[in-house]
Amino acid sequence: MKEKGTRVVLIGTGAVGSSYAFAMMNQGVAEEFVMIDMNRDKAFGDVMDLNHGKAFANKPTNVWLGEYADCKDADIVCICAGASQQPGETRLDLVEKNMVIFKAIVTEVMASGFDGIFLVATNPVDILTQATQAFSGLPKGRVIGSGTTLDTARLRYMLSDYFDVSVKNVHAYIIGEHGDTELPVWSTATIGNVPLDEYLQRHDAYCQEDLDKIFLDVRDAAYTVIKHKGATYYGIAMSLARITKAILGNEAAILTVSTFLNDEFGQNDVCIGVPAIVARSGVRTVVEMTLSDEEQERLTHSVNTLKAIYEPAMHKAMQK
Repeated sequence: MKEKGTRVVLIGTGAVGSSYAFAMMNQGVAEEFVMIDMNRDKAFGDVMDLNHGKAFANKPTNVWLGEYADCKDADIVCICAGASQQPGETRLDLVEKNMVIFKAIVTEVMASGFDGIFLVATNPVDILTQATQAFSGLPKGRVIGSGTTLDTARLRYMLSDYFDVSVKNVHAYIIGEHGDTELPVWSTATIGNVPLDEYLQRHDAYCQEDLDKIFLDVRDAAYTVIKHKGATYYGIAMSLARITKAILGNEAAILTVSTFLNDEFGQNDVCIGVPAIVARSGVRTVVEMTLSDEEQERLTHSVNTLKAIYEPAMHKAMQK
């Protein structure tokens, strides 16, 4: 009999989910990849399309159209299902629609006997990550949201372009809500091993005003992409593949995922994007940084924004 390999189940094969599947297939992250969607015809077409390219993949991946029962032996269930963000709509506008959808999905997954790690991508991702933990009852470290991994990648890319250095040598984080209240942590950012403020002092061509503009472009990037092409999916799909790789490879990688805070950064009872060590068990620990007073105030504002929306939305979802 063939031994079971690492299994990832994708729920939701829309633009984000199918892009994630494509990234996973090309990178050969998992041995087994299961696709589930209410639109089974669409999901079946994706399965066929991916399998037709298997000869060109980095590693062979067994891809098939699945059922919720396939979640029982899954290492990771990645949820990309839900209503998508429309032009002029914020991520937080989606909360009530997607909270109800998630309650049904998570209930089905847990009924299969699933005992792995949830990876959440659907917006508003921080609120839905916390809801998934509540609906599933799994340990908090085993429910992970994509958080600000994409926002951080956008910031690193834009800074690398501005400073004309490799993106791999730009070290800077976006933390907080994956949305309008997120914030850059300039106080700990470095170019190579040089603190950002010191780098600015050494080079007259660069200034803080330009960095502030870059942050606004990062924060509003999704709106710009949605305006031009209707949705964002390549970047977030690559972020999800990166998180998945860190989990299955037991990398202990530091990524700005959405995870539950228990007094880290002085915050409690919220899932939000912060640097965390991601390994085979999920989030091993949150990596706390010393924030400036302004950064701490902005993080607290971001936390309070999410809490004010999560609590009534969860109350309504539990009544349905």
